[in-house]
Amino acid sequence: MIDQEKTTLDRLPLFNGTSQHESFSSFKEILPTSRMPQSAVPCEFPDGEPISLPPTYEFGGATRSLEGFLSDTDTAALLVLKDGVVRYERYALTGGRNVQWISWSVSKSFVSALVGIAIAEGHIRSVDDAISDYVPVPTGSAYDGVRIKEVLQMSSGARWNEDYHDSSSDVFRLGAAMSDVGTLDAFVAGMVSESRPGTVCRYNSGDTQALGALVVHATKRSLTDYMKERLYEPLGMTSPGYWLIDSVGMEMAFAGLNLTARDFAKLGELYRKDGVWKGKQLVPKAWVKASITPDALHLMPGMPILADHTLPLGYGYQWWIPDGNRNEFSAIGIYNQFVYVDPSRGVVIVKLSSNHAYGTTMTEETNREIETIECLRAISQQFD
Repeated sequence: MIDQEKTTLDRLPLFNGTSQHESFSSFKEILPTSRMPQSAVPCEFPDGEPISLPPTYEFGGATRSLEGFLSDTDTAALLVLKDGVVRYERYALTGGRNVQWISWSVSKSFVSALVGIAIAEGHIRSVDDAISDYVPVPTGSAYDGVRIKEVLQMSSGARWNEDYHDSSSDVFRLGAAMSDVGTLDAFVAGMVSESRPGTVCRYNSGDTQALGALVVHATKRSLTDYMKERLYEPLGMTSPGYWLIDSVGMEMAFAGLNLTARDFAKLGELYRKDGVWKGKQLVPKAWVKASITPDALHLMPGMPILADHTLPLGYGYQWWIPDGNRNEFSAIGIYNQFVYVDPSRGVVIVKLSSNHAYGTTMTEETNREIETIECLRAISQQFD
């Protein structure tokens, strides 16, 4: 089901310091979307004994108020699972248990799962295949001859600027391709190379859009239909989900998935359990392991590049890997969307937010992503 009689993403006021929670909770009403109905057999997480949040956490050599942080980052949903049981849940602003919230780049991790499933089903031969074996792109363009693995690891070598503070950057141009004067596929086909593939991890939303095109071309299905059958239905999603789409119906693979907090949590729980859900292997175990394992120097914490700086995080197959020895991993989206997983403690935490300061600079002081990880770690440590 597709609704295209709406506005377009490039007309929305983003990264200018204004409040965003009204729109983030209602993108399915204001932007063109495709729809995934709730599962025929919905699966609800059981509720367990409630926990209290820790009053403080440590960051930057200081003790900080956790409640203050949640308020400052305009947190609309906070959901904490321990061993698949809900131990904490709260909503604020325009969030709610049945509210579909925009994922932004959390959707990248869903796309990665779909690539893994498509390989397991034989639609794609291997991550060592060139993505151009499946996706039609011009000879010599950014993705011509580049291995799927390198695209998964944000190491395609494509020239890119993911600066949210610069309205002329590539990520803004990609968003503008959602309008009726362009398409996402055409944008990807027009990208050019900058570095040798597999040598630099440069965060690039264009890479994920190329992966979305890969799934579509390899499976001969839309992302919406393929996800509905391979993830949405078997995971027992309890509410409808929505993908933002361009003028020809192609999904905004890099950032356009809208789900409830509890349904976002199911991807984290699925990966915490090595791809198994209710006894069935939905995502291959080897794919889950590869997805959350930086396997080269340029992917290690401190090496991935975002815009003009490096991040103290590692990178896998469209998943971020915090530094440390707890084997944590996280899907992360702009404005502080998180699906954080701490397997050592059996914990999955979803934080949905609309941090109004996000993108007004490209610094940690406004974007607060590393601080969010420390906040979520403090919550997870409650279960020691």
